[in-house]
Amino acid sequence: QVQVVESGGGLVQAGGSLRLSCAASGMIFSINDMAWYRQAPGKQRELVASISSRATTNYADSVKGRFTISRDNAKNTVYLRMNSLKPEDTAVYYCRVRTSYIYWGQGTQVTVSS
Repeated sequence: QVQVVESGGGLVQAGGSLRLSCAASGMIFSINDMAWYRQAPGKQRELVASISSRATTNYADSVKGRFTISRDNAKNTVYLRMNSLKPEDTAVYYCRVRTSYIYWGQGTQVTVSS
């Protein structure tokens, strides 16, 4: 069994920054890609950023230049540094970890006030 736990969400003013963390633990042999998704009220879950096992990154156009994804393979942890936050970044942010299976965290709320 694999557990995925996110942390670091909260309330921030527009223009501010947050860093999200996501740690995977349990029966892990190897992790392929790790990713952050978000879901705003009334909207579908969308990919924010992903990072492969070789640290190749991919970003949604809406966050390019503002968000940075990184990972620490020794800790089975992925981070999302979010700068210049906008009210439209408000959402529940979910971490996805892919091994031979896909695991999701429970989500962490990010609220950006104008």
